[in-house]
Order: sequence, then structure tokens, then C-alpha cells
Amino acid sequence: MNANPYPLGLRLGGRRVVVVGGGAVATRRVPALLDAGADVLLVAPELMPALRAQVDAGRLHWAARRFAPGDLDGAWLVQVAVDDPLAAASVSAAAAERRIFCVRADDRTAATAWTPAVTRHGPVTVAVLGGGDPRRAMTVRDAIRDLLDARKGPLLTPAVEEGPPPDAGGRVALVGAGPGDPELITVKGWRLLTEADVVVADRLVPGLLLDELRADVELVDASKIPYGPSRAQEEINRILVDRARAGAFVVRLKGGDPYVFGRGGEELLACAAAGVPVTVVPGVTSSIAAPAAAGIPVTHRSVAHEFTVVSGHVAPDSPTSLVRWDALAGLRGTLVILMGLKNLAAIAATLVAHGRSPDTPAAVVQEGTTGAQRQLRSTLGTVAADAVAAGIRPPAVVVVGDVVGALDN
Repeated sequence: MNANPYPLGLRLGGRRVVVVGGGAVATRRVPALLDAGADVLLVAPELMPALRAQVDAGRLHWAARRFAPGDLDGAWLVQVAVDDPLAAASVSAAAAERRIFCVRADDRTAATAWTPAVTRHGPVTVAVLGGGDPRRAMTVRDAIRDLLDARKGPLLTPAVEEGPPPDAGGRVALVGAGPGDPELITVKGWRLLTEADVVVADRLVPGLLLDELRADVELVDASKIPYGPSRAQEEINRILVDRARAGAFVVRLKGGDPYVFGRGGEELLACAAAGVPVTVVPGVTSSIAAPAAAGIPVTHRSVAHEFTVVSGHVAPDSPTSLVRWDALAGLRGTLVILMGLKNLAAIAATLVAHGRSPDTPAAVVQEGTTGAQRQLRSTLGTVAADAVAAGIRPPAVVVVGDVVGALDN
């Protein structure tokens, strides 16, 4: 007989959850499990780059092979994120033998648990089950989210949009997702994300935003993991153009702001050359947000009247560098360096060699605005060595200037 599901909020903190599969479905589901504090074991021969980044950051465990029944020993929940019915059935059988609830992406009728459509508003989580119909659940979820957002005011006011109407299709939106906290995406950016047919996402976008996508959305992982696998920019441009020409509404979801070292301009030009309409939605840039989250204002009265944002991904002595480090050393304001961790020792030495005092306060903020945020306070002369000793890793923002201690009591 058909019976209604029993709704339940699982407290997974510290409890083992097994995810079988390393593709798009797993990429969408894992962030919510990590946000719940689960001890996640990912079982898959290969992983999409965004999942590999989570592994490299030590946030989950990866068994680089096919599923074995023993993987479920000690587990509280298993999510099957593969499209092979035989492989999925073997996981279900092992779960049933151990009395472990099993979510299946390939066959909801064979699952013992369903993943609801979810919307989050601070400490409030709303989960909707649609009687086995994901589209119904998404529709109800979106209506509830609209009601919750309406309590803040902006969505009650009709907006005048530029460009084609939401149902026009065949277009691209370059959306800045913000620095890491999923609640820092703009209202417009979030709304366009809910309307998307295709989402092309970078590694640094907040994972919880992907968890709220409709079930039928095509997710393309365009992750550019530093010094690891990457998808060429030309390929990303091709995907944007091809999907839009096929009539899809494509959201290019980028960490921070699309135009702050995000290659948004290149993507807009590629779309324009192909005759594809583009909407640009600015995002909160990590160059300001990460220092702010660490208690550092990039400007402060009587301390700094200017701040300069610079990319540090190219070494100062490289012939391809476009940065005048000698000129930056002579400035009195704040210097914010993005993507500069690898070259930080050379950057600091160059600034000191051109006149910036080695005693200038400096800070490094890792994964600003997220639950994994770390920060290091130092000086220009020692910050590179201190960052290595502390195990600071990308993504990280470096701040140089007296503002580092401006708010200290």
C-alpha cells in the first residue's frame, strides 16, 4: 500500500553518512550534509572537481573505488547518487540488510527515504515532500520561500527588469554568488538561479546554493581548482553559447563578483559575439567581504583613504605580470591581494625592497564568511612564513596596511 512519508529532521553532526557516486548529484547533495556536520564518506572511482576540492580540504573522506557493502558499516544514512540501476540496487540491498535508510537519485520508488525540496532562512529550514513528485515539491517550496522573503519587503515590490523576460530562454546571466556565505548572494542573483535551465558553477560558489536547484537543472562544474584540473575558459565560453543557442536560460554562477578577476568580461564578449543576450548581476567581492568578516575594514577614517585590489597569481618578476609592484609599495593605503598565497613570499619581498616597511601590519583570511574561515595576523616581513607555518591554504585574501589593526581594542 502507498503510505505518506513520515517527516523527520535528522541531526547528523558527527554521524557517518555514505554517498555513493561522484558526479553532479553528489556535488549538489554533499554541501548540505557537510553543513549538517555529517561525517561524509564518498565512494566513487572518480570525482567532479568541486568534490575533489572538498576532499583536498579535509572536509570528507573519499574511497576511490566502486561501492562495497562494508562501506555502510557504522553509517546512519546512505545517498545513492549514481544512474546505474544495478549498482544502485546493490547499495539499497546492503542498506536494507543493515536497516539504514537509503536515498536513491535514480529511483524514488525503490528508496526508503526521500530528499525534500529545501529552502533555508538563517536558522529556519523548510523541507517539502511532494508525494514522490519532485516538481510539485519544488513548486510548493518556492512558494513558501517567496512568502518568507516577502516578509523582508523587497520581493513584494514589482521589479523592472532589463533584458528579456524570465521565460524568454536563449540567454545567459553572469551571476556573482558572493564570497562564500550562501546568504550573501543578491536577491536578483538568487531569483535568476531559481529560473535557470543550466547552471555553470565555479568551485568557489557556495555549495548550499546548488542544493536548492530544481531537480531538472543541468549542473556543469566549471571548477578551476588552483594548480589542479581545470576546464579551459574557451570550453566554458562554448558551453554558455551552445546551451543558450539551444534555447536554455544559462546562469554562469561565479564566486565573488563576475568582473573582479572572474573572467566575466571574457564570457560576456564571447556571448555577445555569438548574439546571445547577457545579464550581469554583480556579487559581493571577497576583496572587501573577507577582510570585513575578519574584523578588518579596507578603509578607515584617519587610517586609510584608499584601497587597491590586485591579483597575485603571477609572480612579481614574471614578464607576464601587469602589476607595478614598485608603485604599489609607495602607496599609503590598503593593499588587498587576491590569489596571491603561492607568490606571497616574493610579493612581500618586492614590496619591502621598494620601500614598504616590513613592520606594516598584514593579515591573511582563508575562506572568509564561511564556517571554515581562518585568519592570521602578522607583518609584511613575516606574513609569508607565518602563513606556511599556520597551514593557510587557498582561497585566501591577503590584506596589507594599518587597517589590519584599526578595530582592535
